[in-house]
Amino acid sequence: MPSAGRGARSLLFFVAVCSMGIRACGQSASPGNPAAKTHWAMPATASTSTTDALDFEFFETKVEPIFLKERAGHAPCYGCHVLVNRGFHLETLSPGSKAWTEEQSRLNFENILDQVTAGDPLSSRLLKHPLAPEAGGDPFHSGGRQFDSQNDSDWQVIAEWVRGSGWETASASSPGAIVFVYVTNSASDTIDVIDPRTNQVVQVIHGIALPHGIAFSPDGVRLYISNESESVLDIVDRKSGDILDKVPLSGRPNNIAITKDGSRVLVGIRSAASVVDVIDTASKKRTKSIPVNGSVHNVFVTPDGKYAVSGSIENKAATVIDLETEKPSWEVKFDRPVRPMAFETAADGTTRRIFVQLSGFNGFAVVDFAKRAEVARIKLPDEPAGFGLAEGRRGTPSHGIGVAPDGKSLWVNSTIANAVFKYSLPDLKVIGHAKLPEVHGFGRRPVGAVPEWIAFTPDSKFVYISDSGARLVSVIDIMTLKEVATVPVGEVPKRMSTLVLR
Repeated sequence: MPSAGRGARSLLFFVAVCSMGIRACGQSASPGNPAAKTHWAMPATASTSTTDALDFEFFETKVEPIFLKERAGHAPCYGCHVLVNRGFHLETLSPGSKAWTEEQSRLNFENILDQVTAGDPLSSRLLKHPLAPEAGGDPFHSGGRQFDSQNDSDWQVIAEWVRGSGWETASASSPGAIVFVYVTNSASDTIDVIDPRTNQVVQVIHGIALPHGIAFSPDGVRLYISNESESVLDIVDRKSGDILDKVPLSGRPNNIAITKDGSRVLVGIRSAASVVDVIDTASKKRTKSIPVNGSVHNVFVTPDGKYAVSGSIENKAATVIDLETEKPSWEVKFDRPVRPMAFETAADGTTRRIFVQLSGFNGFAVVDFAKRAEVARIKLPDEPAGFGLAEGRRGTPSHGIGVAPDGKSLWVNSTIANAVFKYSLPDLKVIGHAKLPEVHGFGRRPVGAVPEWIAFTPDSKFVYISDSGARLVSVIDIMTLKEVATVPVGEVPKRMSTLVLR
């Protein structure tokens, strides 16, 4: 357990931040106050592994207000960290004042530097000490558990400041491709960005309520995100996270896909319209709505880029769309509603098989693409089991399926097993499973993580599983089938996608 002195220093740090925030509200930056725009350099002894400086303006305007805030059930941090014997000391506000002077704010900023590791929030005492232990924080903080979760919006603001603007620069300095895993938090207004090198969230995109599907422009400059709350396709600048445009859709969207050349985004419309909207990425306009058999839950582009495939829950059908003509080509009917799909690539680059998950079936159907028909149905192993009932997911026992980039394995989520299963390809033999986290409620039997979606690193070494019931992403070693990390994300994480920048 940290010493009292260290706990005091941490609390003082928070007070300092809070105090500076109050000053920021009362004394905004102006041309006559250039110091407010200063980027303060880290001292030589501080870590500069990810960024060479911590931004004073960001600290002053966004971080400081958090520490004067009266959080529910907590006293403001200032009340303790103003004491002179604290390792992190906040300057005392003048009687009746709600803001520090410029000189005091600079002292507060200097005092806080030894509480952070630039570029690494989870190595920063500022963020770990007041964080609840079960969320990755220290065992005890004399100021209490200021943050119950790393998803706390205030915690995320401080983490963003600690990461600085260099979150991508560090990855860019590494040899080879830059990789990020994007996670849409379906019950929130955030998208988390995970760096697989550290398995930490390095960026949080805000302002899109009920985000669903996500796709990337080929150059990685823009993100396309289906927005259920507004029935639009949001176009987002990847680096800044700013929303650039909103494209109206014909109805409430679900998942999306992008053509291989990046010229069109295909949006599955979940409402009664039974269409796939086509968005031209150059004009940022909806150019067509392709009629399909049933409202669309998911839409995918085949590995060769020639077709799109939509799946319908209501009409229990998968519709194959010719992307050259933008018309349905053929379909496969099932006896159950269609859920997520994955695609196996043939040696010549065309699509060999589609693996289709179905409602009420703990397994998947196999569709031969050339035969245009279901040729097999594979049930997942009976063990492990025991989950899904309390979570209310017996009707969707298996959700989330994916083929590893090297084409050697198929991965299938199971809510019933609270696990992800690995099958070899092309023979579809079960190799084993990886357990997923359990959620422990007070006085209740543990429940499962409710896995939803699957993504991979491009080297086929790790698979990422969104645990919607646990607010986590599980990271599984593909060879050992062991969970090597869990990454806290937002509320009800579902769709995920991997961005590779070269």
